[in-house]
Amino acid sequence: MNFSNFTLFSSLFRFFTPELFCIQPNKPMRQQLLRSGAEELTYEIRGIVKKARQVEALGYSMTWENIGDPIQKSNHVPEWMKEIIADLMKDDKTYGYADSKGMLETRRFLADLNNARGGSQITAEDILFFNGLGDAIAKLYQFLIPTARIIGPSPAYSTHSSAEAAHANAAPITYKLDPDNQWLPDMEDLYLKVRYNPSIVGILIINPDNPTGMVYPREVLEAFVKIAEEFNLLLITDEIYQNITYNGITAVPLAEVIGDRPAISLKGISKEFPWPGSRCGWMEFYNRESSKEFSKLCQTLENAKMIEVCSTILPQLAIPKIMKHPAYFKYREEANAQIGKRSDWMREILGDIPGIKFNPTQGAFYNTIVFDEGVLKEDQFLPIEDEKLNGLLDSWLEEKNMPLDKRFVYNLLAAEQICVVPISSFCSDLRGFRVTLLEENEEVFKSTFRRIGKAIESYLK
Repeated sequence: MNFSNFTLFSSLFRFFTPELFCIQPNKPMRQQLLRSGAEELTYEIRGIVKKARQVEALGYSMTWENIGDPIQKSNHVPEWMKEIIADLMKDDKTYGYADSKGMLETRRFLADLNNARGGSQITAEDILFFNGLGDAIAKLYQFLIPTARIIGPSPAYSTHSSAEAAHANAAPITYKLDPDNQWLPDMEDLYLKVRYNPSIVGILIINPDNPTGMVYPREVLEAFVKIAEEFNLLLITDEIYQNITYNGITAVPLAEVIGDRPAISLKGISKEFPWPGSRCGWMEFYNRESSKEFSKLCQTLENAKMIEVCSTILPQLAIPKIMKHPAYFKYREEANAQIGKRSDWMREILGDIPGIKFNPTQGAFYNTIVFDEGVLKEDQFLPIEDEKLNGLLDSWLEEKNMPLDKRFVYNLLAAEQICVVPISSFCSDLRGFRVTLLEENEEVFKSTFRRIGKAIESYLK
């Protein structure tokens, strides 16, 4: 076909099929693109940053309490740790691929670390690395059939609840954590939901807990195992904060109490080293041969990792070198003591404010403050003199069906330039907000929480 004929053909084709060449924004696509569960994928921890950036654009500085990033809060990585990482980067093998499961020497080290505590024993083959626990969590839920449900705590770290709901195309199934009982789980609530919902195939435990800072006693973990045994369930535990406890509290690993139950532990270095930008997490499979279905799940997760080739190699190589360093234990001990001290300061500042439930923390570096039932109203506000800030706040509050704790969070953001996260975004019917215990500067820490305390009192009066 010569050029003139081609041009004529194109013109005729466009004439007889004009709909193909018109922009029709409201015309539906041939097929629905998104499964319904995709709408459950929310992450207010990061989402609220968009609002905070609008405040910053007006010339205000922001106090960030929305995310557990130690580096953002002036936490300094020790020089000896930096030297280990720098030395590794001089080695050519740091720039290559790892085994699909992860570096063998690191997996052996972590297996030995687990086995030294007794309880369920594993080998290097029972460990699988991912690019952060977010990646691991997404993979875990991705391959479950939609009707297989994992019941998790409420409130819960939103990466878990969102991923579980998205895979199931339904709202998350949860058991209650009780703010009137130090955030311990309501085991009766859990038992009844498991008993009367045969779609539940597993229980998620977050220990130490995010967002509440609770550390579960051994007897509570044993109660979880008992329910799992009765109903033949998989146990999943997020233990990324396992080594971040304080004020006389230590965390019991699930491996110590599970017996022969199939279980998965989720671990990582983001918070502990601290190295959140490493994006390095892993799964530990316990008793993988105890169940044919569980064994298939483990194999599927390993196959999925093979398709990706491997996870980032540098942090994997660093793990044994850092954790075996003679300064590591002291570093972690001192860091934990500082978090514990901040927990005490927070209790002194917020513990007696009317209208809220306050529980001191025991692990991780978060606290969840809950408003008493009925104290939040639609017409409450914090005074703001800047008209531009008021305008921003008004635009945010136009959101339909906004939970009342979110209204408070937005008011706090506009009035005090403090960015926190509403508890309604943590898969919870409770109303409150999550803060961190990470600020290294004592003066800044105390000032921040005094401002939060005064804001609560002003908002509720």
